[in-house]
Amino acid sequence: MLGIIGGTSLLFSTLPDLAKQEIATPFGTAELLCGDNLVMLMRHQLNRPPHRINYRANLAAMAIAGVTDIVAFGSSGSLRQDIAPGSLLIPTDYVSMSDIPSIHDHAIEHVRPELSDRLVKKLAERIPSARFGGVYVQTRGPRIETIAEVKALAGFADVVGMTVASEATLACELKMDFAALCTIENYANGLGNEVLTYEHMLEIAREHRDRNEKIVADIIKYMS
Repeated sequence: MLGIIGGTSLLFSTLPDLAKQEIATPFGTAELLCGDNLVMLMRHQLNRPPHRINYRANLAAMAIAGVTDIVAFGSSGSLRQDIAPGSLLIPTDYVSMSDIPSIHDHAIEHVRPELSDRLVKKLAERIPSARFGGVYVQTRGPRIETIAEVKALAGFADVVGMTVASEATLACELKMDFAALCTIENYANGLGNEVLTYEHMLEIAREHRDRNEKIVADIIKYMS
């Protein structure tokens, strides 16, 4: 079963008409949007900023609902001049500079975290306009990274966001395949001329709502 995680980039897109369902998990309750062979989760439900999201409840709820494959949309900042705002990137690896949640609180368990090669390649086939390959780095949020931090992060990553690494790690622990599609909303702090604000990110999401809506429809049609 396909699961789609949406965030800021999908706020203005028309999404499938699915039934809301609250799923109780050992980590809390999460609200899913459920249909035939499809589950969607909006990660900022209840207006939670990135550092307040209950990632464990969200991913556990998707596993309980029967999800096997997850495609997560991640609003991101570009760490490279050649990755322009408005573009798309499918990462093939990730790094976290913040605490990563785990479902393994009471046992020693080593899980090799990785993006699903099968799902990543399948996503790339469906979205040829996206740049294939690159490293996503997650910072804690909700604040935007400093210019000095951006310079350091650019030494080993291509885009920066605040959510995808946590979701990818938990998906691996729960034995769900995971791939991400980064929507590039802006250049990271210091790389562009604009003043970075949440309102600016919303403006970019609104500008690309039709494109993002079509991508969601294609993912559902060809990957579920």
